[in-house]
Amino acid sequence: MSLSTTTGRTSGSAADSRRHDLAAFLRSRRERISPEQVGLPATGRRRTPGLRREEVAQLAAVGVTWYTWLEQGRDIQVSAQVLDAVARSLMLDPSERAHLFALAQADDPSPVLDCPTVNPAFRAMLDQMGPLPAAVLNSRYDVLAHNRAYGHLVGDLEALPFEDRNLMWLAFTESRFHDVLVDVETEREGMVARFRSAMADHGAEPVWKTLVARLGQVSPDFAASWERHEVERPGSGIKRFQVPGVGLLSCDYTSLWLGPRPGARMVVYTPRCQETRARLELLAER
Repeated sequence: MSLSTTTGRTSGSAADSRRHDLAAFLRSRRERISPEQVGLPATGRRRTPGLRREEVAQLAAVGVTWYTWLEQGRDIQVSAQVLDAVARSLMLDPSERAHLFALAQADDPSPVLDCPTVNPAFRAMLDQMGPLPAAVLNSRYDVLAHNRAYGHLVGDLEALPFEDRNLMWLAFTESRFHDVLVDVETEREGMVARFRSAMADHGAEPVWKTLVARLGQVSPDFAASWERHEVERPGSGIKRFQVPGVGLLSCDYTSLWLGPRPGARMVVYTPRCQETRARLELLAER
């Protein structure tokens, strides 16, 4: 089953605009680098700042004509391997590299796996919320930080590689989160719909496409859900967990956005009844 992340082919005008942006971006990066920064000898006065096109081509081991056409915004084929060489030659940082591959509509062969951090103030806030489970998530469902009570629900996230500390991944694979989530089928459908909605702003970013591809390979349920193209905006709601040795937890979850646009958010689970409150306190004693 194919997993598509776009709704159609890029129109001519959109492609022209993208190539123009790519050309302007490459020129701006080239002009900020001096020959000395990349180990080239200085050759007297230059009419323009930074490196020359032929110097970038030399550093990237590509043809001068081909690189010139790329900076002129011509409609040419661009391989991921050549883009990788250009990115290294222009000394692009991770954000600039991701932008380059997004403009070129190419998959990065060596995507940078960022490990976002949460400042100490938010971590202290999460800890103070115990025994209420709380975590900071981004719009891709990566768990960026969490308190001890949240770990009792989803499992030992610290034991996982960063790319697996993702609620979508945990919901569609064997995990404690999958096991304790009572309405798992409904919850997974909602998560996929919210993920797809958020991905509209991030479709060109390799890390988003990589997660979709990984999930599609390991979970036919995810592949089927993804192909339905359902979308939903994030918000608040109800979740139920059946925790071994504790019992049923029925919680309202509230999303507190950490910026002006939907992105990173703090999610807090509050008990919907006295039984759940008592069971959360019992869980906190473990």
